Amino acid sequence: MADATSQAPAEPSNEVMLKLESLHKRFGDVHVLRGVDLEVHRGKVVCVLGPSGSGKSTLLRCINLLEPPDEGRIFLEGEEITGSAPRELDIVRRRIGMVFQQFNLFPNKSAIENVSLAQQRVLGREGDEARKKSHGLLERVGLADKVDEYPERLSGGQQQRVAIARALAMDPHVMLFDEVTSALDPELIKEVLDAMRELAEEGMTMVVVTHEMGFAREVADHVMFMDEGVVVEEGPPAEVLEHCREERTRRFLGLVLER
Repeated sequence: MADATSQAPAEPSNEVMLKLESLHKRFGDVHVLRGVDLEVHRGKVVCVLGPSGSGKSTLLRCINLLEPPDEGRIFLEGEEITGSAPRELDIVRRRIGMVFQQFNLFPNKSAIENVSLAQQRVLGREGDEARKKSHGLLERVGLADKVDEYPERLSGGQQQRVAIARALAMDPHVMLFDEVTSALDPELIKEVLDAMRELAEEGMTMVVVTHEMGFAREVADHVMFMDEGVVVEEGPPAEVLEHCREERTRRFLGLVLER
């Protein structure tokens, strides 16, 4: 799937790409994150599991500073990014790509225009360069024949793959995925997960909030279960998903796996 238009992620190593130290986030009186710690090594995939309202999405939004944490520290490639000045936020967000539950595509722009726009406005790429990059990325996610289609003519799975290509266009060092299959019909989920699997195989560092247990079991290097803003349990997928120690984890997995 990799091609000359894309910047291949580095090979997995012991380098810590992303580190969170005792992260707290409050919204008024609601204490959403209560001292979360996390280390993500280069080229590794961390899947974050947990019930609705456990703080998973807030965690991702804090990582790329869409929501500034109230306490704690965030390090990206060894450099602290917590408290970044406004002019530094664009740099941080270029290095941390994010794909959301909703596709958020511009309806009046084609797939290739959606992928090209931020490259031109944020990275300053010329139109031809951005278009070439975009075409390669759309091909990379299996949409070479849809580059000129508008969102209304694309399925939900295709729109989400355009959103993945758009995030990759910024040459991120880390990718965040926030329940990206939750708005899709069941038959469209596989095509999005397959695109994410290929990214993982190519060595992209990823943090994935998901309820897709099969994906977590097959693709993750590390699984973290959250509830009520704390990390209840974490470890290798087999350990957490098949031999969990905590009752809260067992209860959650029992509900999810029954679906």
